Amino acid sequence: MTAIKIYPPTFEHGSDGFGTNHKKPRISWSFAGDNIVTDWHQSSYEIQIAHGHEKPTTYHLEGSQSVLVPWPSRALASRESAWVKVRSHGRGVAPDGAPAKQSTEWSVAVTLEAALLDKSDWTAKMITPATKQDPTAPIRPMLFRRAFSLPGNTSGIKKARLYSTAHGVYKALLNGVRIGSEEMAPGWTSYRHRLLYQVFDVTTALRPIAVNVIGFEVAEGWFAGRLGFDNRRCLYGDRLAFLAQLEVAFQDGETYTLESNGEWMCYPSPITRSEIYDGEDYDARKERTGWVSDVEFNQDDWEATEEIAFPSAALIAAELPPVRIMDTTKPVKIFKSRSGKTLVDFGQNIVGKLQVRLPPAPAAGHKLSFSHAEVLEREELGTRPLRDAKPIDNVFLSSSQPKLWSPQFTFHGFRYVQIDGWPADEMPSHDDITALVMHSDMKRIGWFSCSEPLVNKLHENTVWSLKGNFLSIPTDCPQRDERLGWTGDIQVFTPSASFLYNVNSFLNSWLDDMTSEQLEAGGVPGLVVPNIFDKPTPPGPQCAWHDVAVLTPWDLYNSSGDVAILRRQYNSMKAWVDQGIPRGANGLWDQDVWQYGDWLDPSAPPDQPGNGSTDSHLVADAHLVHVLETMYTVSSLLGEVDDASRYAEEASKTKKLFQSEYITPSGLVVGDTTTAYSLAIMFGLLDGTGQLRKSGSRLSHLVHNADYRISTGFVGTPLITHALTRTGNAQVAYRMLLEKACPSWLYPISMGATTIWERWDSMLPDGSINPGTMTSFNHYALGSVVDWLHKTVGGISPAEPGWKKILVQPVPGGTLTSANVAYDGPYGRIECAWGISQDRTFSLSVVVPPNCTAVVILPSTCAGVADRTEEGVVVGSGAHAFSCKYDVQDWPPTPDFARSTFRLGV
Repeated sequence: MTAIKIYPPTFEHGSDGFGTNHKKPRISWSFAGDNIVTDWHQSSYEIQIAHGHEKPTTYHLEGSQSVLVPWPSRALASRESAWVKVRSHGRGVAPDGAPAKQSTEWSVAVTLEAALLDKSDWTAKMITPATKQDPTAPIRPMLFRRAFSLPGNTSGIKKARLYSTAHGVYKALLNGVRIGSEEMAPGWTSYRHRLLYQVFDVTTALRPIAVNVIGFEVAEGWFAGRLGFDNRRCLYGDRLAFLAQLEVAFQDGETYTLESNGEWMCYPSPITRSEIYDGEDYDARKERTGWVSDVEFNQDDWEATEEIAFPSAALIAAELPPVRIMDTTKPVKIFKSRSGKTLVDFGQNIVGKLQVRLPPAPAAGHKLSFSHAEVLEREELGTRPLRDAKPIDNVFLSSSQPKLWSPQFTFHGFRYVQIDGWPADEMPSHDDITALVMHSDMKRIGWFSCSEPLVNKLHENTVWSLKGNFLSIPTDCPQRDERLGWTGDIQVFTPSASFLYNVNSFLNSWLDDMTSEQLEAGGVPGLVVPNIFDKPTPPGPQCAWHDVAVLTPWDLYNSSGDVAILRRQYNSMKAWVDQGIPRGANGLWDQDVWQYGDWLDPSAPPDQPGNGSTDSHLVADAHLVHVLETMYTVSSLLGEVDDASRYAEEASKTKKLFQSEYITPSGLVVGDTTTAYSLAIMFGLLDGTGQLRKSGSRLSHLVHNADYRISTGFVGTPLITHALTRTGNAQVAYRMLLEKACPSWLYPISMGATTIWERWDSMLPDGSINPGTMTSFNHYALGSVVDWLHKTVGGISPAEPGWKKILVQPVPGGTLTSANVAYDGPYGRIECAWGISQDRTFSLSVVVPPNCTAVVILPSTCAGVADRTEEGVVVGSGAHAFSCKYDVQDWPPTPDFARSTFRLGV
């Protein structure tokens, strides 16, 4: 056994490579060490690749790169497979302190396979029912069927692949068995620009000799369903359709292809209605038993299909992680409401659907209804926040009903379910009802915990909100008549999301849609992506929201180290900055453009959430400077010398304009709000330590003066704890974190929240729902404080983009006595844990993965540590322990001015 373990290679951003859309996918591998050899760094590596049945070729390469390494072999052709394994060589330090050469074993070989890489590979036709449905009403899901036999004169099956997609959402079945585990496939994209398709291995599902039956069930989904606030339907088309190509390769080299075409037959589904906002109706009396399993099934009454135009959008093999059922949960309580309704409490606000063990039918057509909501109000189902959405699933029972039922093509945001129609006035048992948790199947990579249970609950709630809103696209909310990819929400949340989950492929797909729509529209992205608004509200470009074009690729680069993200998004970035941002005569944002600003600042009236305390154009102009400085850095990284020079000059000029407009010589900021100071501090808008000190002191005073309650909205909330910490006021940040009165991060938890709310007071202290027409109990944006928990409380962040160099700098405070954080980074697992003992000793343990270094900065002078610099202690891979005396700061924190906390009673 070697001291350094190498994990199997992955491709692009964590894919296993099956059905890859890349001809030359980049290769990554990570490591784990056993601490026998420490400070290990790769100096060279070998990649072994074998295409098909060819002899493997080994490529010997020098260098430390082990993440997103260029493909060294010839390009893959459509359908071609290859296996890949890797081995690394490097140097470390042996237990006796001597230099030690150390190589890994060869990794396990991983086989990848290319999808259909060219449009010409497709011979299938897009097919739809010949009879059109009414596009002004919900479109009934349809069943599609085809029986077929494989050639009888061939050898055994070598492999079989199904390539499929739909205009709508679909499920595929072969010989009565569902193919794959995807939900809501092919996912929501900008269907006019990009249509994803799935690749399935169906080798073992085929009958080599007997007749086979393949079937598809297609529903309207996002393609033809109701979307947005004004009941618009069929935004992308009004006909359900699918495209399928089954390819079978035999051992003797022969092939067989079955295509979707006009020879298929179709029939209305027993799901009589299926909508994203309004739930699903299933009628067991209309079930067509055996339609996709019985080769003798009578399809005489089935209808013809029609071939329609091949999709004009780019057909792309999905790298977007599919939506799947990722977890299940059982009821914690089944009870009667005051009015006698049967209610089920799952104890957790989730996104997904029910699975129900159906009761015997009292009579054919007996109706069961399941209504979903996130909260109770006055001990009844709280449906007002759903607005025009009616998330009700109905089941019509029959003697031939299935034992288990679940909706197929919808999802709901809910904790509570009201059941109407359960037979004989009985209560269903806990075993009868299960909640299926759905979200995009991303890999969890980051964890945090500490000694304060309420802070752990805050973090857990944020994770739940991420899961619930990362369903094909990053939505704002999962329950009401919205569920859209709002740009502002994900822009502020990307640093948090990219620590918790590997979101690279997920957000790269979404950015591809944003770019396609943006460049077609002249430089301004949609407020939501995919963009479903004919007339956006408000009508004009928006800072923070549209800045997603620059800031989200930049955040993904910092997390992944992948410069290719910046290169791919560069035209989009430039288009927004150069064409999209309207400038006024003074060079700052055009003052005539209404701005969301610090959206949902708690001081804003419930019916005017954009009317907060911080001037919206200060917010816009601060973002303008920040975006220009980011563009300078991006241009420099990409070698765009002329652009870099131009953006540097423009950023410097705009910063001076901002300072002249908004900052006093001493460092006070116009408006005198916590968001204004947080922006100035975190976006580097102040000159010199004097201004920084003054702004930090004023920010601290404002927080003290507000009794540590939140006074920021979407823009200020992700920044304020960072700004306090940067200016030496970490204890004030902790005091804010631990505040429980409304508005605060912990107030919703005191009210029973299990996810992050859209408003600080989505539920009022008396248990009533906020009177505003816009309130959600599952919105991740205000949970962006977890980024501070990871970086400052937990203490780890990338010192350089991509985590090859790690900054370890925990800042303890408040009532916390310990914290733990772990991150499965591109190179391997990083761990950091600290604790404070009763004798005020601060102890820190750190695990650094092989091929990485870390800079460790302790909260006070650490005794007995050699080669300490002002920048901290630099350590290599392995497990490290540190300890030092820690001077506990005043708690609660003492304000700079007595007036900050003085209250005059009258």
